[in-house]
Amino acid sequence: MTLLHPGDHFPPLTITPVDGVAVQLPDALAGHFAVVLFYRGSWCPYCNAQLRAFQRAFDKLDKLGVKVVALSVDDEQTTRDLISEHKLTFPVGHSADAAVIHEVTGAFVNPDPVHLQSTGFVLDPSGNVVVSVYSSGAIGRLVPEDVVGLVNYLRSTQAA
Repeated sequence: MTLLHPGDHFPPLTITPVDGVAVQLPDALAGHFAVVLFYRGSWCPYCNAQLRAFQRAFDKLDKLGVKVVALSVDDEQTTRDLISEHKLTFPVGHSADAAVIHEVTGAFVNPDPVHLQSTGFVLDPSGNVVVSVYSSGAIGRLVPEDVVGLVNYLRSTQAA
């Protein structure tokens, strides 16, 4: 297990969205800034708040060309219900193997019941980690306002 740090290339990871075709990360996000969120599960109020916040910021992120994907160990039906409840329009993967995610990204795993702890990554258009946020519990996670500010800052420094 290795934590991902700024400058590291995000490892190859496949997520399976509800009723969708498998998404190969980071390749599916190439050419865009991106946010990859691992959330604890639909039962977690903090995770629900984070997902809703990213949905509310969807238009602002989309205008900046920022793609968002999320993933948990929840099964497909639970994930489908979560997407419906919060009207999520970004890809949300289900049935993640927590041990594999831990091994390739360093995300912390709760042992019983097994779930991923909140983890977030901001990737640059080449698939490299710009920011990694690891949480060992319910709080401490990426928020869309910080992502918008970061992407705006990075774009302004590239233009200068």
